[in-house]
Amino acid sequence: MKRRVWVEIDLDALRRNYAKIAAHAKPAKVLCVLKANAYGLGVADYARALAETDCAGFGVAEPFEALELQKVLRRLGASKDVQILSSILPDEIDEMVKAGVTLPAIDVATARLISSAAVRRRKTAKVHLKLDTGMGRLGVPVADAPAVLREIAALPGLDIEGVFSHFPMAYDPEDPFTLRQIEAFKRFLAEARREGVAFRKVHIAASDAINNFPQCAKSPFNMVRTGINLHGSFDPNGRKALKVEPVLALKTRVAQVRSLPAGTTLGYGRTWCLREPTRIATISAGYADGLPLALTNRGHVLINGAVCPVVGRISMDYATVDATGATGVSAGDEVVCLGRSGRHVVTPDDWARLKGTHAYDIICSLGTRVQRLAK
Repeated sequence: MKRRVWVEIDLDALRRNYAKIAAHAKPAKVLCVLKANAYGLGVADYARALAETDCAGFGVAEPFEALELQKVLRRLGASKDVQILSSILPDEIDEMVKAGVTLPAIDVATARLISSAAVRRRKTAKVHLKLDTGMGRLGVPVADAPAVLREIAALPGLDIEGVFSHFPMAYDPEDPFTLRQIEAFKRFLAEARREGVAFRKVHIAASDAINNFPQCAKSPFNMVRTGINLHGSFDPNGRKALKVEPVLALKTRVAQVRSLPAGTTLGYGRTWCLREPTRIATISAGYADGLPLALTNRGHVLINGAVCPVVGRISMDYATVDATGATGVSAGDEVVCLGRSGRHVVTPDDWARLKGTHAYDIICSLGTRVQRLAK
C-alpha cells in the first residue's frame, strides 16, 4: 500500500546545492555534515549523491552515525573521511580508532586516551583539535590552546591533521563577537606555526558563516562545513548569499472532504469556528509526521495547485484545511505540505518562521512513519 505521508528528496537538487556551496567557498574545501541520519532524511541516499562530488568528507555527531556512514560508503566503494565533530566519550574511543574515524581532541585527557588506543592497536589516529573560541560548549579554551597543543603534539600515535572551532552568532553578519572569534583563532594559528605545528585542515565556518563571513573560506582557513544549506534552507536571520534550492517535499493525502455549515467548530479546543458554509478537507498528516502545531490557524498546504489554509488545531494524525479554493478535491488526492504545487511553494523556512525556530528543527521533526523517497 502507498504510505499516507511521505517525503520526496531530490538528489539532483542536492548535488546542485553542493556545487553552488563549493563554488562559493573556493578555494576552501567543503565537509558535508550528515549527522542525525542526514537530519532525518536518510544518510544512505545523501551519501550516495555526495560521494560522487569532490567534497572533503563527511561530518557526524557521534560514533554510531560514523559507523553507519562508513558502511554506506563501503557499499558505494567510496573513499571519504568520516569525522566526528562534537565529542568522543572514553568508552567510544577504542572502537573509533579501530574504524579509522577522524576524532575531535577536546582536551588533553581525551587526546591521551586516543593516543593510548592508537598505540595499542598499532595505528595512527587522525584528530582535529577542537577550540572553544566563544561557543562555550565543547573544546579547549582558545587561551589555553597553545599549551594544550604542545602537550598533545608530544603524544604518540596521533596525526594532528586539523583544528576547528564553531560560531554561536554567525547568522548575524554585523556581529562583532564573531569577528573576535576569527581573530582569536588566527592568533592561535600563528602561535602554533611558531611552535612548528602546521595543520593540514583549518575550519571554523558552518553554513551561516559561509553566507555571512566569507573570509572564513580564505587563508588561513582551507575547509568549511555545511549542513542546512545542502537542504536548501537557511537560518532565518542573516544574508542568503547562496542561491540554493529546497531538496525535499513533504506530501500526504486527503482523508475526507465535507461541506460543513456556518457555526461548526473544528478540532481540539474548538479554536476555529466557521463563519459561513465551507468545504473542509481533512488531511492524513499531523504533528506526529512533522507538521508543527504552530501551523494551527496560520499555515497552509497546497491541494491541486491551490492554497488551502489550516483551520483548527493540528492533531497527531490529521489536520483540517479550508479547501474552498481548490477544485475537484476528493479522498485520496495528493496534498503538498512542503514543496511546490502549481505556482505556489511552501518551504521549511516558511514553517520555521511560523514556529519561531529554524529549518533544522523542521526537517529533523519529520516523523518515523514518514516514508523517505529519494529520486
